[in-house]
Amino acid sequence: MKSITQLLFGLLIAFGVQANSMADERPNVILIFADDLGPGMLGCYGQEVVTTPNIDRLAREGMKFNNYYGGVYCAPARWTLLTGMHDGRNGGWAQNRAGLPIWRDARQITEEEYQKRMEKHKANSNPIADNEVFLAQVAQQAGYKTAQFGKLDRGFLTWNERVQRFGWDFHEGYYDHQRCHGFYPPYLWRNGERFDLPGNTMADCGKTSEKGDEPVGYGGETYSQNVFIEGILKFLRANHDQPFFLYHPTQLPHGPVAIPELHPDFADHPTMSLAEKKYASMVKMLDDHVGLIMDELVTLGIDDNTVVLFTSDNGHELYYGPKPSYKKQTLPSGEPANLTDKKWRSSECGDIFDGAGGRAGLKRSGYQGGMQCPMIVRWPSKIEPGSENNLLTAHYDFLATLADLVGEEKPKGKDGISYLPTLLGQPQTEHHEHVVINNNFNAMGSRALITGEGLKLVEADRKKGIFQLYDLTTDNEERTNLASGYPNKITELKQILMREIDSPRPDLQ
Repeated sequence: MKSITQLLFGLLIAFGVQANSMADERPNVILIFADDLGPGMLGCYGQEVVTTPNIDRLAREGMKFNNYYGGVYCAPARWTLLTGMHDGRNGGWAQNRAGLPIWRDARQITEEEYQKRMEKHKANSNPIADNEVFLAQVAQQAGYKTAQFGKLDRGFLTWNERVQRFGWDFHEGYYDHQRCHGFYPPYLWRNGERFDLPGNTMADCGKTSEKGDEPVGYGGETYSQNVFIEGILKFLRANHDQPFFLYHPTQLPHGPVAIPELHPDFADHPTMSLAEKKYASMVKMLDDHVGLIMDELVTLGIDDNTVVLFTSDNGHELYYGPKPSYKKQTLPSGEPANLTDKKWRSSECGDIFDGAGGRAGLKRSGYQGGMQCPMIVRWPSKIEPGSENNLLTAHYDFLATLADLVGEEKPKGKDGISYLPTLLGQPQTEHHEHVVINNNFNAMGSRALITGEGLKLVEADRKKGIFQLYDLTTDNEERTNLASGYPNKITELKQILMREIDSPRPDLQ
């Protein structure tokens, strides 16, 4: 008969084995967050000019979302992702003062003046509550190593202590939003330490014009996105033996267009403009980088236990041709676009890529072209290959989903829901009654509310109090306004939207 000591030792061993097994089962998580990439630019969502084989592979071997929403531009989209709250909540993202480092580097202000302004900026920036929980912190609490490579978290100008407060164990990227509008920064930041990029000397980081007619390679010698992909691969090699959450908010394919070299698919294209060739090459580079990450997971033997998610911050933007003003958009005929029967559409306005995939509007618009985003998730042996879903989902759902993936409880008061059951092919018992997309712009459609039954209320013109109603289940291109036939529904949805905008944050109560 075994002694009590032997029994206890055996139980401890068994428990340890079980715990280690559970730990081993916890998946690594990689979120690739493209910039200004509408669904229409990806082959798996219908793109025909630019091929995206690696991103398409994610969809072929994973799950594609067809009813997924981001923000209408960068800052609110990133804020809602990182907080798990919709972007209509009080005390959210802040479009604070960017550009200070550029002014200092260009010697437009002295170092002393820079430091003075930076301290003032820190003091006046939106405060972070002691009990506020951010995306990366959820993974940290579960014992994950967290890392961010690329663009900013929330706001437009940050600093190392705030980056750490957001929960990043490792950070490599920018602190200033204006600097990431160029692809050749003289320096970047790694865990609070500045490091220089060889051959880059321009204070504005080599920012080009919106026309995109500068020569290929203009701006410097070291392309920031190549720095980031090298850093990502290095991180994977160094941390593959422990659970990690890696977030890559890439600049690609945000404009203005800039690329070290044209992709062979487009270098000799007979009809494309130089700007179109460069933009297509940027999309190809993004796809290539996804491929490098996927190949590295296989090499390291962690592919089967890694969840890879791919999405974008907002809808499509036009960086490679004559872009109409947001306030006075015109059609190819010269007629002014409007909010009803003549909305601006990439499919009808000379966009050779049809980057918005037939949707109305662009980035900053309250129509689908401004806010509907791709979302693709791959998890071998867990997600049915080639599956799709129409679940109403948004960026602010990812925090809750990440909590489920890493084995943590969702922080209290968050707006998001976990879509892990859908990923696993299980019943999705929790659903959104509605998704809120805030929008401070008032051109070509403002803020919006999308319901679980597929209706969308658009505040088409805030100044004039015009609201429109669309049935997205049959009219995702928003061609038929149903408002006149459903005044009661307009009133009902308007009340919900107005209630949500500038509402208190329940996660901080």
